[in-house]
Amino acid sequence: MIRLPFTREARPGEPIRGEVRIPDGPPPRVAVVMAHGFKGFKDWGFFPWVAEGMAAAGYAVVTFNFSRNGIGADPERFTELDRFGSNTLSLEQAELRAILSEVLDGDLLPRRPRGAVLWGHSRGGGHAILAAAGEPRVRALVTWASVAHFDRWTDEAKAQWRTDGTLWVLNQRTGEHMPLGVQLLEDFEAHRRELDVGAAAARVPAPWLVVHGTEDLTVWPGEGETLVRANPGARLHLVDRAGHTFGATHPFQGPTPHLREALRRTVEHLALHAEASAMAGAVPRVGGSRHGG
Repeated sequence: MIRLPFTREARPGEPIRGEVRIPDGPPPRVAVVMAHGFKGFKDWGFFPWVAEGMAAAGYAVVTFNFSRNGIGADPERFTELDRFGSNTLSLEQAELRAILSEVLDGDLLPRRPRGAVLWGHSRGGGHAILAAAGEPRVRALVTWASVAHFDRWTDEAKAQWRTDGTLWVLNQRTGEHMPLGVQLLEDFEAHRRELDVGAAAARVPAPWLVVHGTEDLTVWPGEGETLVRANPGARLHLVDRAGHTFGATHPFQGPTPHLREALRRTVEHLALHAEASAMAGAVPRVGGSRHGG
């Protein structure tokens, strides 16, 4: 397997750092673009293992850090909390679309693929849904533990946020309190229509696999069911007794049965839909059952 690091400048002095995994053998026909979630990063926990698993299945895999996710040159530590605090959902969505466009246009990979897949976890799942709804060249969509909406705050929290200018969130892994500037809230409210995950879910044309743990305490599994109800081309696969990260931790301690199940279902979905549509050279039609078996 070949691993190719890359850097793109989202804005002056704000790099997007990423990595492309290319499997051994014939050039992949399909590339998978992975989007991490809130307080996530491309080297967190299961991300490298999942990326390598999809690459081993024959796909080019692109992972990257959003420019304001708080991770800088050190790939494992939040050393840029000022940038983390100035992040917005609109910036993240624009960056995901930019990386996806580079993949589809042949500017990021050694060889232009015939199609691309979007994969997202948690908040990254919401971003993947928005991007897939606006890009018909996406061959398939996979979301793990995805949010069905970005409005995650109570009215009381929003009022205090506006008063203080900063909302502090705990990183339970590190014990750090991480700042969220009020511009995150203001951006969401100003662009509520463009950032409406639920509305975008109904417009996703690609075959879509929704994976969710039945014991996810961070994003209630009912949100996965909401996404599937919105789109007749989506299939729901519930991983019994799995939590938000499917048993994985950071540093990564190896795959759990829940994680292996989620990856297996993902690879099966890509083989059935993304690979077949790339060979045919056509954007897939919406279809399939609502529930995975």
